[in-house]
Amino acid sequence: MGRKPRDLDPTSSVQAYYGSELRRLREKAGLSHARLAEILNYSPALVGHIETATRMPTPEMSKALDAAFDTDGQFIRLYPVVRRLAFPDYSQRFMELEAQADRIFIFMVGTMPGLVQTEDYARAFFRATRPGDEAELESMVAARMSRQTLLDRPDPPQLWMVLDEAVIRRAVGGPAVMRAQLAQVLDLSERTGTVVQILPFSRGAHATMSSSLYLLHFPQGPEVAYEEGASYGRLMEDLTDVGECQLTYDLLRADALPPDESVAFIASVMEDCFPCVPPST
Repeated sequence: MGRKPRDLDPTSSVQAYYGSELRRLREKAGLSHARLAEILNYSPALVGHIETATRMPTPEMSKALDAAFDTDGQFIRLYPVVRRLAFPDYSQRFMELEAQADRIFIFMVGTMPGLVQTEDYARAFFRATRPGDEAELESMVAARMSRQTLLDRPDPPQLWMVLDEAVIRRAVGGPAVMRAQLAQVLDLSERTGTVVQILPFSRGAHATMSSSLYLLHFPQGPEVAYEEGASYGRLMEDLTDVGECQLTYDLLRADALPPDESVAFIASVMEDCFPCVPPST
């Protein structure tokens, strides 16, 4: 006898509603997990995890579900709400605004910006900072990866990142993961509209020592700022507060290495600290 499906309360969260709708439509169509997985080109286990709200869906899966069930965009419309609610309450409003910005300015003091993390880096980060079961971890990784889709839009925002040297030296996930992460940053630095600067240890004290900072610029409307620490976030929309954050960011940019020197610095750290090790034979 097969295991009884886990009960779902579709009113408990948007993610649970998404999963319950998937289960309802699958059962209505008379499809097993395995058969639906075959149609979608995903694993049966992943289909089951989405149904029980233990894994985060992706935009690609949402499109595939709409095609499979002919639901006229139901799942792709649900997806942004599911994704937004996967983040802590204090960051949800920021995520909404980030998706609307045409210019994004970031300073990171300890870790890579979530917007540019590789999947392996994000997985190692969450495993260290939010220990839990693997299903929950994978859900957080999927949510983080989905946030990055705004960089692949036909009209992606301009991106300016100032990274403290600690960001590129800390071996999150180990040497191989860090090498891939730094390679991705170098690839991004070659995109039109993307600037990367490194704030080296040799500069000593700087304008913000313990928190990361974001500034969002919009085609219409005033800028907003967002300050984030290990377990808090503060969105600032008051013009005075935003102006002070802009001054802080300008000071950080002035202290940082120029973009061309920063790219060379990242490449040197990648080769010196995280060299490519040939596979053993």
